[in-house]
Parts: sequence; structure tokens; C-alpha cells
Amino acid sequence: MPELPEVESARRLVERHLVGRCIVRVAVVDDRIVYAGVAPRRFARVLRGRRVEAVRRRGKHLWFELDRRPWPAFHFGMTGWFEVYRCPADRPPFWKVEFALDNDTRLAMPDARRLGRIRLLADPEHAPPISELGFDPLLDMPDAAAFAAGLAGRRAPIKAVLLDQGFSAGVGNWIADEVLYQARLAPRRRACDLTTAEAHRLRSTILRVIHKAVDLDADNSRFPRAWLFHHRWGRNSDAATARGEKIVHATIGGRTTAWVPAVQR
Repeated sequence: MPELPEVESARRLVERHLVGRCIVRVAVVDDRIVYAGVAPRRFARVLRGRRVEAVRRRGKHLWFELDRRPWPAFHFGMTGWFEVYRCPADRPPFWKVEFALDNDTRLAMPDARRLGRIRLLADPEHAPPISELGFDPLLDMPDAAAFAAGLAGRRAPIKAVLLDQGFSAGVGNWIADEVLYQARLAPRRRACDLTTAEAHRLRSTILRVIHKAVDLDADNSRFPRAWLFHHRWGRNSDAATARGEKIVHATIGGRTTAWVPAVQR
């Protein structure tokens, strides 16, 4: 599933190609699952002729700010993404929407598993589901004291708290595992049991991991070789980190969790 770095990469892609351009055509498919709260044909009709002025993101959600409201908002789900191309023959399979711009650029959102969502909202940032999100680590991470206080009232395992989008918007499964590994914190520990020093260490690690992934344009082949990311997949019983530490897989907070008991306490 695309997480904050991947969605920020998509936002920057759209920003490069669409800002300042006019939408001359919108092609849609009649998928009433992916289109949430708006009929696909109305979505296309309302957006035709609009100019893209900005592209914004919060957590795993992003939206286009146009010269007139309402604005389109997107969530990629498991397999959604944006692709930019010029030739109509390059339209990707499983596409759900395609925007044609006034310079012949096209942008499509494919979604093979249909778990993404496309919405049309008057004010995406202040309407559900975006208004219900917690802090975005790239945009408005709380200071150390506020972050620690936010954990102190939560009795759930720290892994589950990190995955709660009402707490930290954009942190998904691989980021949570990576952060806990680098912060040397066991995923089953209750958030309220972390010491102040541990909470501060967790906060700084979230910032470091996300900023690094964003700086690398979410290209995971360029992630540091010491990261857990390269070794955490597949529930392999022989999995080990780059340092040779044994990786254990468990289900925590309803999600598969990879962690290293030798270093995470």
C-alpha cells in the first residue's frame, strides 16, 4: 500500500505536470466503488475546463486545488497510483480516471484492486475523511512534549498506535516497522508505557525515516541498506537484517509485523 513517501512522490509528480494547466477532457469508468459520493459522469462534467492551481496532500490522501470548487480528492488504497503519459495508447490497464491537459499531457489513476477512492469535495482538507486525520509527520509533526503526551493516553500497542491514521496520518505498515526497529522499541509495548526519552526517540526516528524516504523520492531501491525494509517481507523464517539479526513476524494491531527482538525492547 502506498504510504506517506509514495503519496508525496505522486503529489510532486502531479505538481510538475498539472499545475498551471487546464483540464480539457476527463474520462471515467462507471465504478461506483472507487468513486465515493459522486457519480463518475458528474465528476467528469464538473472538472472539465478547470485549471489546476496546486496539488496538496495530507497523510495518504491528496487533492487538486482548482480555479473553482469542488475539487477532486484521491486515496490510492492498496494498488492505486498516478501515471503521466502523452500517447493515448499508453493509458494504463485498470484505469479509473484519466485527465487530458491543454498541452496533450495525460494523467491516469489505475487501481487494479479497486480499494482506492475518488471523491469530489468542496473543501477536502476540512471534510471527512481528511479532516479526521492526525498529524502529518512531514507537514506538522507535534513538538516533543506534545508527541509524548499524545502517547501517554494510549494503552494500545505502539505498533497499532502508529498505524492509527487519527494519530499519525500517512504512517503505514512498513514505516511503522522501520521506525520501531531503528528506535529500538518492541512493537507490542503499550504506548502509554514508553518513557519520555523513548517517546522522544520514537518521534525523531519517525522524522528521520520519512524525510529520508521522501528525499529519495520513495525509490525503495535507494533506501539505506541497513534498513529493515529490505528484509522484512514474506514472513520468511530465515529472515535477518543486514547485520545478521533475526527477524520475527507476528500479527500486531491486525497487521503483519516484522521486528527484531535482539534489539527492540
